Amino acid sequence: MNAEIDIFGVFVSSLLAFALTAFVLEIAIKRALEAIGFYRFVWHPALFNFGMFVCLLGVFVLL
Repeated sequence: MNAEIDIFGVFVSSLLAFALTAFVLEIAIKRALEAIGFYRFVWHPALFNFGMFVCLLGVFVLL
């Protein structure tokens, strides 16, 4: 695994790319869950969203 990603001559940490990907996917999942009314059953939505982001980031790093 490369530690950096070359974007037009600028080396960016691969963790940053994984985090951005996880963030975009987390926003999409959050909007879908809001549309079906899932957050009525969640005690603390912000904490749930953070946990979902951490889980998605962990999956991307492991892959």
